[in-house]
Amino acid sequence: MRPGRGPVPRRRYGQFPTTADVGIWARGRSPEALFEALGLGLYALLTDRRTIREREERRVAARAVDLPGLVVGFLTELVVRQQVDGFLARRIQIDFAPGPPASIDARLFGEPFDPARHPAKVEVKAITFHRLEFDPARGRARVIVDI
Repeated sequence: MRPGRGPVPRRRYGQFPTTADVGIWARGRSPEALFEALGLGLYALLTDRRTIREREERRVAARAVDLPGLVVGFLTELVVRQQVDGFLARRIQIDFAPGPPASIDARLFGEPFDPARHPAKVEVKAITFHRLEFDPARGRARVIVDI
């Protein structure tokens, strides 16, 4: 425990190496928490999330016949929002419906990319199904991102 600050919270997302691409892992106690952590992990690939301010709210939605399809659809929506509008999110709120079809309605809180404040890290080309894992019962998810 850190003196006067309480316990250090466990990270909910991170990266793992893959051949020529990068992976995002996430932990969470619910499907909503896993989707949120995967989204935040994606934004952490793009820039330093600590530099993003919550100035605007945007919404994205995704629908799919299964959970792997929903993961890819949701993260693809985030990539498109970033590529088209330059929007980066610091915080994400998820409304998840298991379906069928499974769906997500997400609220993104952030701002457009500002090169003076947001360091550009990597360019994400696509979200893949390759070795995708989404397991709410075990509280973990993994996805490989094509960069």
